[in-house]
Amino acid sequence: MTSAAPTLWPVLLAGLVAGYAVALPVGPVASYLVGLAARHPWRVGVAGALGIATVDGAYALVTGLFGTVVADLVRPVAGPLRVASAVVLVVLAAHGAWTAWRERAASDGEARTDPLSAPRAFGRFVAITAINPGTVLFFAVVVTGGALLPDAAATGAAPVAAVMFGVAAFLASASWQLVLALGGTLLGRVLSGPRGRLGTALASSGLMVALAVVMLLG
Repeated sequence: MTSAAPTLWPVLLAGLVAGYAVALPVGPVASYLVGLAARHPWRVGVAGALGIATVDGAYALVTGLFGTVVADLVRPVAGPLRVASAVVLVVLAAHGAWTAWRERAASDGEARTDPLSAPRAFGRFVAITAINPGTVLFFAVVVTGGALLPDAAATGAAPVAAVMFGVAAFLASASWQLVLALGGTLLGRVLSGPRGRLGTALASSGLMVALAVVMLLG
């Protein structure tokens, strides 16, 4: 056990790097998270951030255990999944813009309370992150490229290495998604009026649609 422990440090580092590599690029899901956090209590944004990170960590764990098999299964359906992901994001963008517009047009100009709760936000972000094929394919490439070390199986540490890889990816993703969520919350406090809420919603929705188009073209 002690002999296997030192070999797992590169796995932990690989999981952290892979998690940040997936999380840091600004995509439509990140844009949606910031916009949602700006219009809701902080716990809703935090729940959404943890939903994204949960999927990232789960995909890292699964690919750590079955990297090549997962890649072979996902690659043939990557195209349809990409289209489905883009469509879902466009629908969410339209819904967010329409909801903000209705709030702005409400009587006395006061924003109405959105019924979205933290558990619903968590589930929503789990769903829209899970259908993105790029995440699982990226982790599969990292794993099959040697991130879990060829000698892990020989030392009996392969399952432990996969768990460490998944946990590290989750922590990296969660730390960045929470930064985005809290940034959105602070933005929402600055622009707390109905007009400000409408502006953040429209900006977020527009960016989501643009990034969804890029996703389809890519």
